[in-house]
Amino acid sequence: MTHPSPDAPPIQVRGLSKTYKVGFWFNRTVRALQGLDLEVGTGQIYGLLGPNGAGKSTTIKILMNLVRPSSGTATLFGQPVDRAATRRLVGFLPENPAPYEYLTGREFVTLAGQLCGMSGHELDLRVKEVLGAVEMGAAEKLQIRRYSKGMVQRVALAQALVAKPKMLILDEPTSGLDPVGRRQMRDLILAERERGTTVLFCSHIIPDVEALCDRLAVLVGGRRVREGSVQELVSAQVPTVEMVVEGLKLEQVKSMGQDLTTTQSLDGRVRVQVSDAQSQRMLSLVLAAGGRVNSLQAAQFSLEQLFMDALKDSGRATSVGGEINT
Repeated sequence: MTHPSPDAPPIQVRGLSKTYKVGFWFNRTVRALQGLDLEVGTGQIYGLLGPNGAGKSTTIKILMNLVRPSSGTATLFGQPVDRAATRRLVGFLPENPAPYEYLTGREFVTLAGQLCGMSGHELDLRVKEVLGAVEMGAAEKLQIRRYSKGMVQRVALAQALVAKPKMLILDEPTSGLDPVGRRQMRDLILAERERGTTVLFCSHIIPDVEALCDRLAVLVGGRRVREGSVQELVSAQVPTVEMVVEGLKLEQVKSMGQDLTTTQSLDGRVRVQVSDAQSQRMLSLVLAAGGRVNSLQAAQFSLEQLFMDALKDSGRATSVGGEINT
């Protein structure tokens, strides 16, 4: 039997595609993934960022051997994802965990440890440790059916951690958590990286991705449209200048024929963003039209703006708050 290779990337995906048949007669197809390539290095927190329906969860399901790809390959530690020995090295938190609700939290995490080959005093100590880490020690004797959504999320993370996996695959791990819970979840993920654990982190919540990820891939429509570290992706964007204009209406500013990335009317003022190369031309046009420039400064490019640009380039519409939905 072939064993996982210590030198192989924890995750390697090549040309991965998945097509689902949908409809009452299964006569229509939806392409969830289209030729996806990914490689996650040892000890990284690697993020998959994208709107709902981008293919993030499908990618994770293929890696966990819950869904078969239509084409392409996926490996964990150099081995096919259908090898049980390989999957024992992975702790998995699904997007909507649904543990057996008549077990207590402690019983559920203990069962997860037993399925990973743990037993006896070692298992008891580890269950207590991970329940404490996710702050579920006080509720460990309650049946899961009495848990809130956030508590279910915490105990599900505990079961993913119980066997000290070499890799964590987390699908929307902060879903259902309040701000304090989200911060605690992020701290736990960072602590796992310090322990040497590789983490694949899937989310559509931009602040979580910015706070956690060493590298990330932006998925849109089943394709990887951006990839790199947060700093690389943000710094690679075209420099823009933010200008606040007074004395002109929004329509007048828009009619100046410049390629404005952002326009916004603010209590008698107009805030615009324009590329650095066009900023001098825009300044001259504003002054020539009788307007005044209240402020002029370099715009701080954000991961949110990168994401919106990626969606725009791909022809997708979305709305952004703290979360992105389609």
